[in-house]
Amino acid sequence: MSQNRSSAVMQQRIEARDSLDDFPTPPWATRAICEFLASLGFDLAMMDCREPCANRGHMVLPLREAFGHVMASDVFDYGAGFPVRDYLFGADNSLDRTDWTFLNPPFRLAQEFIERAIRLSRVGVAVIARSAFSEGQDRALELFVPMPPSYELQFSERVVMLKGRLIRSGAVDPFAEKPGTKASTATSYSAFVWLKRDAVPADTRKRWIAPCRLRLERDGDYPVYDVPATATELVGEMML
Repeated sequence: MSQNRSSAVMQQRIEARDSLDDFPTPPWATRAICEFLASLGFDLAMMDCREPCANRGHMVLPLREAFGHVMASDVFDYGAGFPVRDYLFGADNSLDRTDWTFLNPPFRLAQEFIERAIRLSRVGVAVIARSAFSEGQDRALELFVPMPPSYELQFSERVVMLKGRLIRSGAVDPFAEKPGTKASTATSYSAFVWLKRDAVPADTRKRWIAPCRLRLERDGDYPVYDVPATATELVGEMML
């Protein structure tokens, strides 16, 4: 029997090793994590936060709603005005310390980003990644066993992340190859949260983020795009 390779079954987020891994984060997903942290008693408005993979600012927007101060940067200039900086370059600097670090890192470099974020964050680290990130022998031995997250938060709704654009879940994706295709994903996402107050080794508590997308979406979350004449033009622009 041949394998079903339809996009509804297969996980599609596979990037080349030199890719920028440009998959913008829907703001509602970040708001959901902030709500969970607030439920634990954290007063985020009295804390600062760093976002080192700022992309076009779709995660920075809700972080600035929640935190007293947010510092953002990225290794590439996406045109949003954030400083261009390689978060993984150079030795740890005390001036880079922050209360929280939030990020949706490139999958192939996620472990390196997390390790540095844990060192430089005084209170905690929150990472959005594919749920499959919890798998893997090397990550288990190098990250999850010696530094287990305090929480793994499974999104019960799919967090739609598409390459190079941010489209509301269920809305028509004007950049899809097939006209009329609605934005969706076969990829499951979770948030991994490290709390510095928890002793290591700690038990990782699994929680589920209940459906909340419609409640947490805001006007202005999703860009209005000038749609290219053809899908071929879009692909060409994305590769630039």
